[in-house]
Amino acid sequence: MPHLENIVLCRESQVSTLQSLFGERHHFSFPSIFIYGHTASGKTYVTQTLLKTLELPHVFVNCVECFTLRLLLEKILNKLNHLSSSEDDCSAEITCETFNDFVRLFKQITKAENLKDQTVYIVLDKAEYLRDMEANLLPGFLRLQELTDRNVTVIFLSEIVWEKFRPNTGCFEPFVLYFPDYSIGNLQKILSHDHPPEYSADFYAAYINILLGVFYTVCRDLKELRHLAILNFPKYCEPVVKGEASERDTRKLWRNIEPHLKKAMQTVYLREISSSQWEKLQKDDIDPGQLKGIKGNIETITRDSSLTNNQDTKVSTKDNVSQ
Repeated sequence: MPHLENIVLCRESQVSTLQSLFGERHHFSFPSIFIYGHTASGKTYVTQTLLKTLELPHVFVNCVECFTLRLLLEKILNKLNHLSSSEDDCSAEITCETFNDFVRLFKQITKAENLKDQTVYIVLDKAEYLRDMEANLLPGFLRLQELTDRNVTVIFLSEIVWEKFRPNTGCFEPFVLYFPDYSIGNLQKILSHDHPPEYSADFYAAYINILLGVFYTVCRDLKELRHLAILNFPKYCEPVVKGEASERDTRKLWRNIEPHLKKAMQTVYLREISSSQWEKLQKDDIDPGQLKGIKGNIETITRDSSLTNNQDTKVSTKDNVSQ
């Protein structure tokens, strides 16, 4: 088994807490765990990596995809059924319309030999969407261990705090775990870990340091920063590839990449153009303002055309009325 410290970076405290809560496979774990933090703070990645690395039986469901009660419950049961049965035995899809049916079916599925002597984990990502479903759903998941008398833990992943999540009617309180935003040092370490094998780690770390120096004040989203790092790295390497500079000539590399990072501030972060369009801009050395101007002209023409069509429709309507 690989060391978790080498897979999950800069989340040692959270990993240690979750491992303590999970305990041994056959021990009853905490009934429900509520994990919250901002976007791209590692909640989903850490939880999934931990469960997969420890080889714990789990079901992962996104509440945005499963936007109704029936979709959500059936998704959980069918995934769980695949865990407990062979492919031949679980060909038929399970249907479930109420939470009472879910409890009954859950007890039947978890009687399987490979599930009955260990904790089963249900992970609900984007759990804040549960608040828009039936009122009994959230309290039911929080007390699922008690209702089913099974060794099950429900993990909620959310971007909002528990105080705004808690139902007004009261409910079982979960264990609450906070994932703070990554610091600039954390981001430097995580992004530098992704360095291409054909370049040295120090060379890529210097590039990430420049990237964070430009973008950290306006963007701290790890996913966005990773996207920007991949997109702009070929331009940073250009002088080295052409033989015009060495990997240690940071000043020349900075002068080459600076104008392109400024362009990226105007376009890529705001998603005004696609990645393929951005690459074309870099090759042709086009000012992104020109593309935005074209885009603005197209929008103006479309809007004017729409107004003209509306006016024609109104005139036609008036003529019909007068006739």
